[in-house]
Amino acid sequence: MEILRVENLCKIYGKGDNEVRALDGVSFSVEKGEFISIIGPSGSGKSTLLHIIGGVDKPTSGAVYMDGQNVYTKNDEQLAIFRRRQVGLIYQFYNLIPVLNVVENISLPVLMDGREVNKERLSELITTLRLDGREKHLPNQLSGGQQQRVSIGRALMNAPAIVLADEPTGNLDSKNSQEIVELLKLSNKKYGQTLIIITHDENIALQAGRIISIEDGRIARDEVLRK
Repeated sequence: MEILRVENLCKIYGKGDNEVRALDGVSFSVEKGEFISIIGPSGSGKSTLLHIIGGVDKPTSGAVYMDGQNVYTKNDEQLAIFRRRQVGLIYQFYNLIPVLNVVENISLPVLMDGREVNKERLSELITTLRLDGREKHLPNQLSGGQQQRVSIGRALMNAPAIVLADEPTGNLDSKNSQEIVELLKLSNKKYGQTLIIITHDENIALQAGRIISIEDGRIARDEVLRK
């Protein structure tokens, strides 16, 4: 079943001689439960693409359909709700709230949505992410790998339609990097999460079921590795 469709996405910054075409007619579709890695050199448009899919940045032209709904026909309030409920975002630098503990950081998307925290799901995520015993720790009391696990928990807490990870291991050593990838793969299998990861790490990219290569704002290659 199709969960995401990107149609002829273009993103242009600047005008005239200063015009930069970050995305230039990008189109592809994603089935529910797929694990896709997006690769390409710096400045190729990977992060721009991820941010537009996630409702963080708006395209100059083109469309993004999530669960059959055109994301960019929504008003600002509807777009904010879409981001909270449909998309789980994971960044390289964690973006945790420093004054909130592990449980509060993971629960934040639900609380911002004015909904009650599902204690059973919260407990399961903390156990799955191996954060037991650290529930009350603040971010500065955690290692980099533990902080990234908290950010994964936050991304999964709302059971989003799709999880988008922008260089999620870029700030970690090789051991912690592989651990984070294993946790993301587990969420892909255990929760049926659709997962799209941007990475410069070839070893991580090759663990996905499909690799999309971006060059100069266009798709250079779209290869299925495994079903």
